[in-house]
Amino acid sequence: MFYEPKAGPRNGGLPHNPFKAIVAPRPIGWISTRGALGDNLAPYSFFNAVNDAPMQVMFAGGLKDSIVNLRDSGVFAVNVVAESMMAEMNASSETVARGVDEFALTRVEKAECVTIDCPRVALAPATLECRLVHLLELAGENWMAVGEVVGVHIREEYLRAGRFDLSLVRPAARLGYRDYAVVTAPFELVRPDEVGRTGG
Repeated sequence: MFYEPKAGPRNGGLPHNPFKAIVAPRPIGWISTRGALGDNLAPYSFFNAVNDAPMQVMFAGGLKDSIVNLRDSGVFAVNVVAESMMAEMNASSETVARGVDEFALTRVEKAECVTIDCPRVALAPATLECRLVHLLELAGENWMAVGEVVGVHIREEYLRAGRFDLSLVRPAARLGYRDYAVVTAPFELVRPDEVGRTGG
């Protein structure tokens, strides 16, 4: 089958838009910010790393508290969502009035970042402290924030032999529709030009 997005998925005989299911899995950026009305915590499925030297990440969405706060403060934190935190992550996606603290709403323990004035999820397996580099307006009244990672928190229990062990973390990922996945069986592949080297 084939359809053009401007005509909508029903034009191709599909009842729902398959785009998010096709571009999947996507890591979940559990974004924490601080603004004039208080602290905010919200999950974003349009999130990913975009560079590693220097380390940079992006997330995108509508003009909601996260974007408004980081536009004013210039900072945000990305908290990794472990399988054990799925209920709290989902609860923090609720649409609430501006100024409502989702940390308190979902009973997620809060801690302070080190290099930026921003809250973070205390029990997250890892948190990236970020300074805003670019804030780009996208089509459809959406915004994309790109931040440089200036601090990294890793909980010791998720380290094995000096590596952040995803089999211990079991990070959550977003699929399409109402579907999620959990990384349970990571495996290694060595690229042809990396034979004899380790790491990555």
